[in-house]
Amino acid sequence: MDDERIQLGHGGGGRLSRELVDREILPRFGDGPLRGLPDAARLPTLTGPIVFTTDSFVVQPLRFPGGNIGHLAVHGTVNDLAVSGARPRWLSLALILEEGLPRAVFREVLDAVRDAAAACDVQVVTGDTKVVPRGQCDGMYVNTAGIGEALPGLELDPAGLRPGDELLVSGPLGDHGMAVMAAREGIAIAGGPVSDTAPVHRLVEALGDLSPAVRFMRDPTRGGAAAVLNELVGGRPVGIQLEEAALPFSPSARAVAEALGLDLLHVASEGRVLLVCAPDAAAGILERWRARPEGRAATRLGRVTPEAGRVVLRTAVGGRRLVDVPQGELLPRIC
Repeated sequence: MDDERIQLGHGGGGRLSRELVDREILPRFGDGPLRGLPDAARLPTLTGPIVFTTDSFVVQPLRFPGGNIGHLAVHGTVNDLAVSGARPRWLSLALILEEGLPRAVFREVLDAVRDAAAACDVQVVTGDTKVVPRGQCDGMYVNTAGIGEALPGLELDPAGLRPGDELLVSGPLGDHGMAVMAAREGIAIAGGPVSDTAPVHRLVEALGDLSPAVRFMRDPTRGGAAAVLNELVGGRPVGIQLEEAALPFSPSARAVAEALGLDLLHVASEGRVLLVCAPDAAAGILERWRARPEGRAATRLGRVTPEAGRVVLRTAVGGRRLVDVPQGELLPRIC
């Protein structure tokens, strides 16, 4: 393995991704808003803080059950703002197109961006388009940036995690990754997985007066819940215990994952929130989430423990196994 060259695994959300960030990016840019690696940067203004994020989307295929790259670009950016404690307001849209892309596909993606932005009550306010020769782009790449207004009372601080805190999730995990993989590999099963791509900002705004009890939020995209939770407790004096009986996997996603030999804890979701809160707020948050269509399957996933830096799954028969992150790229090109 050549350590001086970028590998596919560096974009997979696992150990290689973290090593690349720690060795190359943070030494150059980590003294400002990137410190702590939030999904979005909190920036001061004359009227109050704003939140700023950016993301790129290279999913293949461009269409998948439940959406296309346009939905994914809007939802991914809106969700990064939301779980960073912001109300999304504005988006940029930059498109890199491959020569020969059918105009009908281009229109379909633009329509998806328009409709998703309208449903999220955000505006696309600036953008750019480039075209590259055939064979250099897989049809289309999309880059978005988003700006939001910081929500009052929502001060997220993972350093405040305490043993006994509750871990919640807003719905089933892994549907997006399995939907993309099934479409890519031609896995045709009745009632197959459908991407969970969707906005989560209304779930965040529903926290309301319970916001001060929330310690942490994140959307489990690349690397799935396993990557998010390992990053959360890495280097901290606490750990996470998951309950196997509580793992929320849809039957269709489970079927495809078993066929491919994948652990759904490593698989991306694009419309879910992982949240850690004080124990006395968990029931109230779940009640509010379940009252909304996008959170009706919300559930407890586990709790914070004093096992420093460890994510552990307690099995249905009472055993325990370590939940690690993959070394490299398990599911390339899913977002």
